Amino acid sequence: MADKQDKAAAAEAKKARKAASKAKRSQIFQAFNMQRKEDKALLPLMVGALVVITAVVFGIGWLVGIPWILLPVGVMFGVLAAVVLLGRRVQRTQFGKAEDQPGAAGWVLENFLRGRWRVATAVNGTTQFDVIHRVIGRPGVVLVGEGTAHRVKTLLAQEKKRISRLIGDTPIYDVIVGRGEGEVPLNKLQRHVMKLPNNLRPAQIDTIEKRLAAISSRGAALPKGPMPAGAKMRSVQRTMRRR
Repeated sequence: MADKQDKAAAAEAKKARKAASKAKRSQIFQAFNMQRKEDKALLPLMVGALVVITAVVFGIGWLVGIPWILLPVGVMFGVLAAVVLLGRRVQRTQFGKAEDQPGAAGWVLENFLRGRWRVATAVNGTTQFDVIHRVIGRPGVVLVGEGTAHRVKTLLAQEKKRISRLIGDTPIYDVIVGRGEGEVPLNKLQRHVMKLPNNLRPAQIDTIEKRLAAISSRGAALPKGPMPAGAKMRSVQRTMRRR
């Protein structure tokens, strides 16, 4: 009986892996088709990466006397390089479209941070779409502001004062997203946050999150992710004023 259950579980796991692999290939193909329509250099660059990597590995094989054995390895590495290149160009296009749109920083934090990060978007804001997002992780608490710099600085100071009473001496970092002096560009936000030093243990992250969850959100009623270009803002602003 146990053997049958084990075999059934193994078969289900294998089926799930195949389905996940198929879904991933489908996503890559869709991303390629979408990106290719607006990025004319994509296909030549991907083909170039495949050919160059394959040729390099084949050349190494030729030098050591096993060129045809290493050829499939070169093709695999070439395909991997092409897929990585596709992912980076898709990401760059997404960042380019999202930049300067309200909610863009929150979208990046929610979708591109890897690991044990707790993201709360729009925890504070103004009716002019100046917004503060809060991230809790190994560095401590990271407050990320986007909008007009002088208003965002005021919001950051308010939010720091508001949460410092609850988290004691836990480090608080602040980041303003933008292109000005001392600001972090949107496409470098993920890297900037992930490079902050580790100060907390995982258990401390849970404790800090529970303490801050007690604070009711006063954030702006922004939609999830960046607002689409040309979207009408009047109704959203009315909602924000009611809050």
